[in-house]
Amino acid sequence: MKAIVLSKPGGVENLVVQDIRTPIPGDHEVLVQVRAISINPVDGYVRESGLLKLTVLHLQPEEQPVILGWDIAGTVTDTGRSVTRFKKGDDVFGLVNFEGHGKAYAEYVAAPESHLALKPAGISHEEAAGATLAALTAWQALVNYADVKKGDKVLIHAAAGGVGHYAVQIAKAFGAYVIGTSSAANKAFILGLGADEHLDYSAQRFEEVIKDADIVVDSVSDPANLARSIDALKPGGALVSLVHSFDKNIPIARKAREKKVFTHRLGVKSSGEDMAAIAKLLDSGALRSYISETFPLEQMGAAHTSMATGKTRGKLVVLP
Repeated sequence: MKAIVLSKPGGVENLVVQDIRTPIPGDHEVLVQVRAISINPVDGYVRESGLLKLTVLHLQPEEQPVILGWDIAGTVTDTGRSVTRFKKGDDVFGLVNFEGHGKAYAEYVAAPESHLALKPAGISHEEAAGATLAALTAWQALVNYADVKKGDKVLIHAAAGGVGHYAVQIAKAFGAYVIGTSSAANKAFILGLGADEHLDYSAQRFEEVIKDADIVVDSVSDPANLARSIDALKPGGALVSLVHSFDKNIPIARKAREKKVFTHRLGVKSSGEDMAAIAKLLDSGALRSYISETFPLEQMGAAHTSMATGKTRGKLVVLP
């Protein structure tokens, strides 16, 4: 099978096409013929950083070749002997082995059945692949940790991005009042997702406009945004960061405690149960994926280059 192998950490030129052996599924794994792959900023971080034995991949020296990626949608072609949830011919999607060696940049992936869900028949493989890591991040932030509910006022930063555009829709599906921040160019897109309000971060200081949010989902790299987000919350609100750890920022942690704000640094986890919940939203039409660009597998480097601009609306998808 063809796979995109990371020959060494660094630039996109190190993502190279190789013919390698098709994996054999373990007892609790299924072999998926990959129809679509979604990429995320973490893919670029791991490619560049060289931290291949740390936090994300947990690689052992003998684990070669290194194949990045975690987001897949495709068709089950074989099953391990202990698999009970899926059968050959099932269309599935999910976040595979995150954090771990996902090996998604390939024509076939051996994936734990517990990380997958059935793909709704009414959506494409591209849309399903998009709604994996990014949608799981939004779901786990809002539902598993912030406990979003009907009537909550929810502020979503970077609402036009991969996680953000799913977070807007998930919060609306729970009956929340949603405010999304972005550049002015993305206002119509965010309101089109169902947001009740849009704030242009370059023209308005959101914490001066909003003082009573119940939940803030923050994916902004600047840690100062955390302090501003606390100001936008009502006492007892919830702040979930996708980037920063609160225990490493004492002034921010103290400010949150004084306002009785719940804080959490989200580390998204593979979960077939959560994927199944996302599948239901996709199937009902309450959630949809916006795919801004697609690339063939051989152009994975170009996909990474596009992602690195930080201006992606929705998701980028690669097609084996």
